[in-house]
Amino acid sequence: MKDWLARVWVSGAGFMAGALLLVAPLVAGAGWGVLAIFLASPVYMLHQIEEHAGDRFRSYVNRVVFGGAEALTVGDVLWINLPGVWGLNLLALYAAWLAGPGWGLAAAYLILVNGIAHLGMAARFRSYNPGLATGALIFIPFGLSTAMAVPASAAQHLLALAIAIAVHLAIMVRVRRNVARAPARGG
Repeated sequence: MKDWLARVWVSGAGFMAGALLLVAPLVAGAGWGVLAIFLASPVYMLHQIEEHAGDRFRSYVNRVVFGGAEALTVGDVLWINLPGVWGLNLLALYAAWLAGPGWGLAAAYLILVNGIAHLGMAARFRSYNPGLATGALIFIPFGLSTAMAVPASAAQHLLALAIAIAVHLAIMVRVRRNVARAPARGG
């Protein structure tokens, strides 16, 4: 199952993004806030195509950021993107729909934090990284505009930001553990 998912999930993201965008007019009836949270999923899927087509991001992180160590595994990429991103966005959409748009802002903040992380990685390594273009040109504007336009309390903003940061910190902990477990290279 993992091998099959690894081969098809990025293509599936492209088809899903298109299908979700076709459904967006139906969701618009729920109001701008819910629509914005809904749009986080197809926006993220478009980013995932740039980032993960041809296993580009995992290969880049392992080669450039971690000097050849397997910091990100295929399984990690699947867990991060499918239940992690898609699952979190689905939960955020349900929270926005059932309890109010402010409760779904984790989807917008996840996008914003990820876009900033891509810019930080580009500055640190002085090079393009897979996902940088959509991170800078789509994620940061979309994340900021959604966070500013969706009516929410300060507590809802803080919770959403905390969730987005926690997700990214969990990924960092995971890759550091993978590197620590990796056998020593060369010598």
